[in-house]
Amino acid sequence: MKVLLIYPKYPETYWSFSHALRFISKKAAVPPLGLVTVSALLPDYWERKLIDMNVEPLKDSDLEWADYIFISAMYVQKASVHDVLKQTEKLNKPIVAGGPLFTQEYSNYPQINHFILNESEITMPQFLDDLISNKPLKKVYNTEDFANIQESPIPHFHLLKKKDYAFMNIQVSRGCPFACDFC
Repeated sequence: MKVLLIYPKYPETYWSFSHALRFISKKAAVPPLGLVTVSALLPDYWERKLIDMNVEPLKDSDLEWADYIFISAMYVQKASVHDVLKQTEKLNKPIVAGGPLFTQEYSNYPQINHFILNESEITMPQFLDDLISNKPLKKVYNTEDFANIQESPIPHFHLLKKKDYAFMNIQVSRGCPFACDFC
């Protein structure tokens, strides 16, 4: 199985840091930690490639290479997600999506085949079990449980073009520890 992991482009806003990054010859502030963690959840014998559109363009040849396309995004990346989906629609490749944007609005993306929502350490194994054992795949895989971060795999940092990032991040906690209702 060949999996293409795509991280959409940030618009020219606070999130992109594009003007400041030029001063230090970097293309993006931080790498897509979620996607490199998702990569580590996939079977070892699968091939994978990461395209962070903040660092490099998404080419048709990248899409043609893949058997599955995985995409993750935040709400601010919505316009780029639209562009990616437009670019992929002619190829008829299965698309798997997760991350904050899709957790909030998965019903707005009927062209996406499968959603891995909430805690991918919990929901990705369910999807993979169905896929590998040829069970019918669900549209949505989700959970109300929280992942134990101590059991989260080491992200596949080797997929990153490290020289293009201003910072390397590591995960030391997950989500907000408070149960506020105003956020």
